[in-house]
Amino acid sequence: MSKIGRNDPCPCGSGIKYKKCCIGKTDQVAQSAAQQNIQISLNTEVEKLQERAANRDKFVHALGVFILFSTESGDGWLLEITDMDAIQVAADGEKIEFEIDENPDTIEINWPFHFSIKDKKFVTTAYADNEVKVWADYPSHRIASAVKKIRKKFPPELLKNIHLDEDEIQAA
Repeated sequence: MSKIGRNDPCPCGSGIKYKKCCIGKTDQVAQSAAQQNIQISLNTEVEKLQERAANRDKFVHALGVFILFSTESGDGWLLEITDMDAIQVAADGEKIEFEIDENPDTIEINWPFHFSIKDKKFVTTAYADNEVKVWADYPSHRIASAVKKIRKKFPPELLKNIHLDEDEIQAA
């Protein structure tokens, strides 16, 4: 890819010189493209996770504030650590359909569960009816380690604003 010169025609197709058209907008375009890549990446990673769950591969992966994991029993989950939200994306090797509403500024998912790690077990609480379920054979130690690794990337001031309670992630 070649560099655009100030006097070259603007790549937006306006016919105006780059310096009189989009020269100041390139940072915004690059930032928007980066955000779009992150969004595409999340969808791609969820699809890969569903494939791993279908193959019954045990897997844990951190992606930004998200953790994706699959189990040998064919279950797959997407977790978000700032609010401790969870959604199951595969069960017994079968994909579970769900919707991700994405735009350049946000990623919206209708999270049906809150998650925690207690007594070395992955625990979910349904938002709809407060039903608590303990998933004994899940990789709770690796999930707790991934949460802690993600938390280390945030400055202490920002961590105070995150809903993550240390009691919800007990050392597994």
